[in-house]
Amino acid sequence: MNLLTTSWGGFDLARFPADPRDPLRAWDAADEYLLRHLKGDEPLKGIEDAGPTDLSGSVVVVGDRWGALATSLAEHSPVQITDSFLGQQATRANLARNGIDADTVALLSVRDVPPERIDVLLVRVPKSLALLEDQLHRLAPAVHADTVIVGTGMVTEIHTSTLKLFERIIGPTRTSLAVKKARLIFCTPAPGLARTPGPWPLRYALPADAGALAGRTVTNHAGIFCAERLDIGTRFFLRSLPRRRGPERVVDLGCGNGVIGTAAALANPEASVTFIDESFSAVASAEATYRDNAGSDARAEFLVGDGLSGVPADSVDLVLNNPPFHSHQATTDATAHRMFGGARRALRSGGELWVIGNRHLGYHARLRRLFGNCEVVASDPKFVVLRAVKK
Repeated sequence: MNLLTTSWGGFDLARFPADPRDPLRAWDAADEYLLRHLKGDEPLKGIEDAGPTDLSGSVVVVGDRWGALATSLAEHSPVQITDSFLGQQATRANLARNGIDADTVALLSVRDVPPERIDVLLVRVPKSLALLEDQLHRLAPAVHADTVIVGTGMVTEIHTSTLKLFERIIGPTRTSLAVKKARLIFCTPAPGLARTPGPWPLRYALPADAGALAGRTVTNHAGIFCAERLDIGTRFFLRSLPRRRGPERVVDLGCGNGVIGTAAALANPEASVTFIDESFSAVASAEATYRDNAGSDARAEFLVGDGLSGVPADSVDLVLNNPPFHSHQATTDATAHRMFGGARRALRSGGELWVIGNRHLGYHARLRRLFGNCEVVASDPKFVVLRAVKK
């Protein structure tokens, strides 16, 4: 049992999907530090001690990674805002695991309309500075002069640029001393603060070596991997995509901004393409990229979900996958392995999984064990494109 002990009680918490072999907890020292502060259990040197935070008003929790904060604060009926489908599912599962009514926490994505008024804003600092910027811009109109704003993160996640964002968009900002390598951010709203509009989403034209998408426009909402330029791995994958024809079903798994699936759609106009990602912003980006370049026909589907878990078995002809190898600050291949397993289940006999990855990740060994075969389609000193066929 992974028990988070707080002044609100002890909570049995797990990541999603729960895996008893997973050594990573569903919370860290930054979550604990924030919860102790809210209860008044953590005296802060250099910060005026106001005692417990008044949580009787509207409480909004942003970026709660696995639902540790929302579950602990459930008695105060918080609104959780996240870009992660898995984080949202973890919150639902953790509420149920602890016998808490799911309706006590309102679950919103970053693409939903935020609350009109916020009395307490709690921000778990994300890895993406762009996502933080976008969220602060979206939430700033709901903040008033008396709103209590507290951010939290590990010291490796909070930089001068992080504090400058709070200062520029919300108001004066200061930090606590570090405790267990975690730090708190305190921001005082400044009514009437002049703000420039947020820059997101970003749109730019793809380079000439982007295959079927050369010169076309891609849309990126905040928080998308390499949102300001086409990363070299995706560029290499675009040049190496299979050339296929006919009315087949293609899945862009972990679609990001959708350039891979859109390229597949343009290369084979008879194909139907499903774009899947666990990021709400990624799927919104993929849909915008597809609509701008391939039209609005019914041959495309856009799903926010846990990999291919929502796709029927033996129903897909081709899966295209550029898997992530980070989960927040942790380096892990668990997500890639789950994607590969999901692809094998979803593919028809004779269906193909095409994967791009860094050479050092060794995906070929895993694919050979899972599919019984794996072929190197293309390679350069940094990347390999692999093809596995479901026999």
